[in-house]
Amino acid sequence: MSALLCLQALTVATRARGLLGPLDLQLQAGECLGVVGESGSGKSLTALALLGLLPPELRGEGRLSVDGESIALGGAAHARLRGRSLAWVPQDPLAALHPLRRVGAQLDETLRAVCGLSAAAARERALALFERVQLPDPANALRRYPHQFSGGQRQRIAIALALATQPRVLIADEPTSALDARIARDILDLLDRLRREDRLALLLISHDLPLVGAYAQQLLVLQRGAVVERGDTAAVFAAPSQAYTRELLAADRIEALPERVSEAPVLLRGEGLRMRYPRAAHSALDGVDIELRRGEGLALVGESGSGKSTLGRVLLRLLRGAQGRVSIDGTDLGDLDARALRRLRARTGVVFQDPYASLDPRLRIAEIVAEPLRIHGRGDAVARRRQAAELLRSVGLDESMLDRYPHQFSGGQRQRIAIARALATEPDLLVCDEAVSALDAHHRAAILALLARLKRERGLALLFVTHDLAAAAAVAERIAVLEAGRIVETGPTAQVLRAPQHAHTRALLAARPKTGLEQA
Repeated sequence: MSALLCLQALTVATRARGLLGPLDLQLQAGECLGVVGESGSGKSLTALALLGLLPPELRGEGRLSVDGESIALGGAAHARLRGRSLAWVPQDPLAALHPLRRVGAQLDETLRAVCGLSAAAARERALALFERVQLPDPANALRRYPHQFSGGQRQRIAIALALATQPRVLIADEPTSALDARIARDILDLLDRLRREDRLALLLISHDLPLVGAYAQQLLVLQRGAVVERGDTAAVFAAPSQAYTRELLAADRIEALPERVSEAPVLLRGEGLRMRYPRAAHSALDGVDIELRRGEGLALVGESGSGKSTLGRVLLRLLRGAQGRVSIDGTDLGDLDARALRRLRARTGVVFQDPYASLDPRLRIAEIVAEPLRIHGRGDAVARRRQAAELLRSVGLDESMLDRYPHQFSGGQRQRIAIARALATEPDLLVCDEAVSALDAHHRAAILALLARLKRERGLALLFVTHDLAAAAAVAERIAVLEAGRIVETGPTAQVLRAPQHAHTRALLAARPKTGLEQA
């Protein structure tokens, strides 16, 4: 059977060096091909080359054919395929959707401009598409803006937009990287159903090997722009022939912290915490009590919308309108004026989910890492730079990087820089809000190992907000599982994961696919 899409000898290069290839891939109608590899392996470059969207400074060469018809890569015929025969589901739908236009208007534009439908026919088709991707209340959803949807719902909208022109090939580039395990499975279940029902050829690009392995029939593994392994997914999982593939599989298996009961004094305590956002139908937090001891790791785990990030922000007193009592070392944060609260915050470091967004792109690394020292008036410029160098070394980076900018680093390196900045004032408490969710398996494992080491060496109390249960086990001795703004289960991490008592915890555990190595 001839392939629906065939790409041969694809290369992507700058004037100075090659970045990708030569790469060959084939897609059959109704088949899912998984493309996996760590950050920088060439996965997204492959997608951009297929779509004819390479930046002007990059040169793509190769032979593309669709249904046996040869298409000049990057030519006019190739451009006509984009958004018609070839459709794309982006990694970040919030960035891909226009923030100032209703989602219905964005879908209507595609249906009328590309498909030539009338206004009435476009609306009828839009409603049918939203129903097909299982968005609740499609008629009302068409009138809403992107920010009014959850992450999983926005991804369903992006899929509806991709399906609007009835494509034959769907390219999904990291479509679940920022989603929790259950919602990621829901999105991939949807893509898999569409593949079977429409005989779509699905190219699924991800750094999450276990997740891809649950859906792809064929697998292609990239490393530094080269194909290192390809074949039937089940066969690759059962007996990977290349060391790099075995490393990717092994990197997903994270060693849990040993069970330990802390007798240290309580550092952070929250009592009766409640939070309801303006115009929200339900409370984001509903009577939460929590405590964290010195030197202890506590993981706040739950799916999107469970209230875990809200709880982290309430504990840091970063949200207005929260009720309840938060204290550090017995000091009630609600009793402090602005100056006293600022002094107390020097004892807290925060690491956010996206280091590229949380690091100022206009500042050099020396300025970024030393910024908390400057804010709290510690040392002169020479002393702050010297301490910034020491902090970089503590997170495994070289002081020669001090004069570079954030865009010159990989995702894992940027997260190390963010951790170095969070440690600048020698805090007692480190709060990590989804700090590894956007990283590939290698970088994720390295950052988790770094956090575990720093916690141990510095005696840090670590509040680790995550939807990743395996990551929670790597850095936290205790776990608190949230659902709908309430803690539904708490206890020693190993005990909760080994014998969960609440149905929601069991559902979170069941949502995560296992690799072949884990099942053996």
